[in-house]
Amino acid sequence: MAIASTEPSAPALISNDIVVFGLIAATLGLIFWLASGPTPFWKKFFAWVPALLLCYFVPALYNTFGLIDGENSSLYNPIASRILLPAALVLLTLSIDLKGILKLGPKLLFVFCAGTLGIVLGAIVSFQLMEWVWPAAVAGDTWKGMAALSGSWIGGGANMVAIREIYQVDATLFGQFAVVDVAIASAWMATLLFLANRAAQIDARSGADTRAIDEMKQRIADYEAIHARIPTLTDLMVIVAVAFGIVGLAHAIADTAAGWFAANAAWSSRFSLDAPFVWVIVLSTLAGLALSFTPVRKLENAGASKLGTVCLYFLIACIGMQMDFFKLANRPELVAIGVIWMLTHILVIWIAARLMRAPLFYFAVGSQGNIGAAASAPVVAAAFHPTLAPVGVLLGTVGYATGTVIAYFLGQILRMMAGQ
Repeated sequence: MAIASTEPSAPALISNDIVVFGLIAATLGLIFWLASGPTPFWKKFFAWVPALLLCYFVPALYNTFGLIDGENSSLYNPIASRILLPAALVLLTLSIDLKGILKLGPKLLFVFCAGTLGIVLGAIVSFQLMEWVWPAAVAGDTWKGMAALSGSWIGGGANMVAIREIYQVDATLFGQFAVVDVAIASAWMATLLFLANRAAQIDARSGADTRAIDEMKQRIADYEAIHARIPTLTDLMVIVAVAFGIVGLAHAIADTAAGWFAANAAWSSRFSLDAPFVWVIVLSTLAGLALSFTPVRKLENAGASKLGTVCLYFLIACIGMQMDFFKLANRPELVAIGVIWMLTHILVIWIAARLMRAPLFYFAVGSQGNIGAAASAPVVAAAFHPTLAPVGVLLGTVGYATGTVIAYFLGQILRMMAGQ
């Protein structure tokens, strides 16, 4: 998701990122302590409101009311997205059940592709509806901003910026659609995190076929029950060394690879191969996958995936702290476009999931693999089970690869609809 904004704002009460980091850490600790049920009230409260959702929502309130400035903080970029996210992917992929993921089968890919189709149709439907009921909303170069937003919602922030350059989107218009991106996509992600806590009930009611996921979770639980041990200091140091050592190596290779493609392959920008972040995500995931076939996999016995999940929760909080609910009122017509667009996407992917009798996990990660790509798709996947995070990464990287190309052609369609 893009996080740029052109709107001036009052200085935040807390501007020191180290203090903000401490606040976020304390907030996460308090949420999880309360979620453990120290009193009957909190037991009932967290039975309805997932702790994961609060980890996102509370930092968003901090930013909305001016306590912190999440938009200009360096906690999300580079710390959370460039360091903690790839580290989490390494640690969560170490114990990956590759056979189990492959057993998830073509249903997941079908639902994901339906999500991409829903984004394309959503842009067309929202443009046409707004042209009928609110013509001013789609007048002028609005189509350019929508094309850029489609790049984000099919791939990610790198794709959005690529489309901005292709169509020369005005900086102000781009910033306004960036706000729509964060607002609508974040609200949808929060909804998915809420639904993940009720996946079993929803799947039972819909008659979804959850056998592949259930079998995978059971194998993981059985493995942990047999091999889990109390971690020693050596275990923890080795886990940290593997995770962040690979992150450093991935960044070193990513910068070189992206630079080479940018200089020698003009076509690479269409697939985001000139974006270092894409390489960092792919390399971290592949490294973790490769290590899962080696004795390094035994680090899971000492809780590698739990440490990876801690990194993910910090990422969730840092994503949330970029959200500003008040900015939704700045351009209500663009928000209306985004809402119609997102609802169309949700309808299309819901129909696809129903046709395939797919579980809620397929629906959620298929949608977030488009809307949030590799930056947040693993977060939603991990909400169902920590070891499912790599599934979100795989779908997110597919979105990165196709986002710019599909968004470009969608932009051409919107241009024709705008009569330009």
